[in-house]
Amino acid sequence: MRRILFLSIALALQAATTTATAQEAGVATEAIASQPLDRALNALSRQTGLQFVYGAQAAGNPETRAIPAGLPPEEGLKRLLAGTGLRHRYLNATTVTIEAAGAMDAPAPAPAVPGAAPGAAAVPQALSPVQELESVQVVGSYSRSLEQAVDIKRSNIGFSDSIVATDVADFPEQNLSEALQRMPGVTIERNKGLGTRVNVRGLPSEFTHVSINNLATASGSGGRDVEFDIFASEIIQQVTVQKSPTAADEEGGIAGSVLISTARPFDYDGRKLVASAEGAYNSISEQTDPRLSFLASDTRGDWGALVSFSKAERTNRTDSTSGINFRPMFRFLEASDPRGSQAAEVLERDAGIVVRDRTDRDETGRIIFQDKVGDRVYLNDQDKWGATASVQYRPSNRFSLTFDAMIGGYDTTEDEYDAAAYSASSRSTLETIHEYDATTLSEHGMVVLRDVSYTATQHEFLSKERINRTDYSQYSVAMDWKGDSWGIDAMLGYSGAEKTLDYANLKHVAYAPSRTRWTGNSGETVPSDNPGTIDMYDAPQAYLFEAYETTLEQVTDDKYAAQLDFSKALDLAFLPALRTVQFGARYTDKSKERQYGELKITGPAAGDTSWVDTRTLADSPLQWVSDIVPGGAYGVKDLDWRQVSNEYARGAFRYPGFATPFDEGQYYRVDEEVTSLYAMADFAFDLGSVPLSVNAGARYSDTAVLSFGYHPVQNADGTTGYTDSPVSRTGGYDDILPSLNMTAELSDGLLLRAAASETLIRPQLTDIAYKRTASWNSFRFTDGNPDLLPTTARQWEIGLEKYLENGGLLAASYFRKKIEGVVVNSLTGVVEDVAVYNANGTLNGRYDFDVYQPVNADGSYEVDGVELIAQLPLAMLHGALEGFGVNANYTRLDSSLAGESDLGIGTPMPGLAENTFNVTLYYDNDRFDARLSYNHKDEYVESIGYNMYPIWRDAYGQLDMSIGYRLTDSIKLTLKGINMTDEETGGYTMDPSFPTMYERSGRRISLGIRADF
Repeated sequence: MRRILFLSIALALQAATTTATAQEAGVATEAIASQPLDRALNALSRQTGLQFVYGAQAAGNPETRAIPAGLPPEEGLKRLLAGTGLRHRYLNATTVTIEAAGAMDAPAPAPAVPGAAPGAAAVPQALSPVQELESVQVVGSYSRSLEQAVDIKRSNIGFSDSIVATDVADFPEQNLSEALQRMPGVTIERNKGLGTRVNVRGLPSEFTHVSINNLATASGSGGRDVEFDIFASEIIQQVTVQKSPTAADEEGGIAGSVLISTARPFDYDGRKLVASAEGAYNSISEQTDPRLSFLASDTRGDWGALVSFSKAERTNRTDSTSGINFRPMFRFLEASDPRGSQAAEVLERDAGIVVRDRTDRDETGRIIFQDKVGDRVYLNDQDKWGATASVQYRPSNRFSLTFDAMIGGYDTTEDEYDAAAYSASSRSTLETIHEYDATTLSEHGMVVLRDVSYTATQHEFLSKERINRTDYSQYSVAMDWKGDSWGIDAMLGYSGAEKTLDYANLKHVAYAPSRTRWTGNSGETVPSDNPGTIDMYDAPQAYLFEAYETTLEQVTDDKYAAQLDFSKALDLAFLPALRTVQFGARYTDKSKERQYGELKITGPAAGDTSWVDTRTLADSPLQWVSDIVPGGAYGVKDLDWRQVSNEYARGAFRYPGFATPFDEGQYYRVDEEVTSLYAMADFAFDLGSVPLSVNAGARYSDTAVLSFGYHPVQNADGTTGYTDSPVSRTGGYDDILPSLNMTAELSDGLLLRAAASETLIRPQLTDIAYKRTASWNSFRFTDGNPDLLPTTARQWEIGLEKYLENGGLLAASYFRKKIEGVVVNSLTGVVEDVAVYNANGTLNGRYDFDVYQPVNADGSYEVDGVELIAQLPLAMLHGALEGFGVNANYTRLDSSLAGESDLGIGTPMPGLAENTFNVTLYYDNDRFDARLSYNHKDEYVESIGYNMYPIWRDAYGQLDMSIGYRLTDSIKLTLKGINMTDEETGGYTMDPSFPTMYERSGRRISLGIRADF
């Protein structure tokens, strides 16, 4: 049988590259190096949108010459085929045959692809751009998705990494965040077994810019970071993490940019129908959760339409001990006597510690006791859905008009049942020190009290309920229009999210002597020798009702954008190296509004306090915690206790007509308008025998901020009020952001890549918000700061990439970032002679109030690192390994920033893990595929407790697996597993012998079926 090769560019590939606008405009954006014909045509197909057909036996696969970037398709083809004995011929506007120069001039029909609609793209999106026609499958394999990701990486002028539809959908991820963790330099933040936010190259999540279909994404968070757990991975077509920006990019992000694309109808070969169903079982909750998704797409002539939908439920239980942080001894020593003096006496009597000055925090902050111990059971119920729609008008490869829509909802209810002992209660002090440690942290002059009896521990039973509802939507219209040497791209879009957070906490408290100590991986509270002690887990009559606390928060997040780009291919005799120029403009209008309020219920009616200190825990119906939540016994300790269920509490304690009122002092709104202009150029030339491609440009961005918020005032009667209307402030700044990206083909398949740029990330909107909150007891005002400037970074990177046969890749790069203008809280002023009133309205006195604001810190810090990538189909080593492969990456980071510690304790940058790596071993053939994936993140500083003590999160590694078997060409059965080794999450303060938390979220096993037609 004659072997036919068919090459096509998928629009999904174009959307993921940083030069997508130029590619879709038909303008080549980088030189095509000398290489075999099939690879050269593959590259040209990506740049022009053309399809190429030829008979391999007749034409062969000769080595082609290098051609410069920016040539029109006709000229590029002529130069590419010069000297090969081949010629090209157009069959229609989008299909070109490659044939021997002596072939007959009569046009031959293009070979038909089974199931292809007339004029449709010839290769399904999930396939590599080059495939044998006879072996084209309806559903792409994992190895092919890796090849496609390598194609994207190679064609990008800058540093980037990608995953495409098969990779996103076929791993056992619970959301998009977990799908991204397998990419080089990407780690995720986990919360109770679920991936939430994304960190790129170890930097905080708010340093990453996120867009969907070229539109900055709203998720309703209080900052710039995107909450990835709200997005289902099934509705995402591909994701590129771009680490070196061009001038055409909206901002670039200090850590990087996450570019997300949803599917479009012309990504597929005519009609496409995909449906999948899955059931997932959690080993702790012992619940099975459904997950459904489908996609339908069709093209008819010039028109195409696509819809997709995904819905998933998730019930996950986490058993945890936490809250076991360091507490400085000045908590007791600064208390009035006799509490303060008794603490000093016990320290001297039992530990030989003589406190010289009870008010010197440099001294008393180095004497540590345990803050609290909490035994907690979390039950997290999620209901998530997402849908996309796309309508395309594409009369030719020169023009397309596309409408994209994405809507969805994320509802979660988290129940927390907490039995806690608060050692540092306001009524308590030291009674007996049973064990202390003066050696572990002696280099910092610190003594840790490991085992202590206290006079009046605050024991608590807390039934907490968190209800989070997020609705998001995004709509955009994109136009791509190209001529022989020019292209115009335009986009109009809207992204919005509305979030409501409803929180409740039923709190019962018992004060009694008890004993608290560290144990192997957490802590515990047991009865002390004091006659008044209690068994905190079995004394319901001792617990008095304190309050049923409620809070309500609503956030509205809206973003509008408009963009216009123009590109032009050039062929200048006086400057032949200049291939294309591109310039454009973008306008964005962002608005975020937040309402917040809280109210405590203390009786059966508004204003009633009759339940306080009279109603006990025993007066409510109690259930064993192992019965309230599914899954049985508490998995961290041999414990069980009785509490009030949240279902009962919501019905019993919220009296008729109850509503949580919003607090004017917590309101803010921030409006931000950004106008940007950019210009860039592509150059291609030879340096000796080495072809180089260079992209250089600059982006000018002008930002205007208008912020609103109420400010506190003291009324004449002594009550606290707020200004009658919001107080507004304006702010603004402008920036010029240069960028330079370069690639050099040192030899066949060996690419040297380099990049340098200046990037920024804008301050969080909560910090910009011009509102003032007052702490009357602390004599402090806290203000927002509309004058905040963005945090900026100057960065550069250099790397080598070796592209191997069959999609293999070996790559190494070194990067360095110098970051300036980090936002910190600082004392910025004093308001003198502020009247402070007592609760009864009498004047307490007049005081000077300190004013704290977020400001841009002076100085800078540096982050540098190394990334290594190995993607190897093992058949290149031996034919017996056909189908086997490995996909691995490793990132090592270092930072000059020391965490801020009032005690001078040096810490690395919070959130930065020095070492991360991911390894996936896979096998696939036409019927069967299997994958084992292990990802690891080193320990890192999570926060700095009391601005003194670094709190570490333990290193964490997780093994996931996926097995698939194709029952028919269209139906596939899958078995997936998350956290197969049942890893626990832990943390500690300064040394592992002082654990702060220990939690188990269990394994998750799913069985699914997928039909693809």
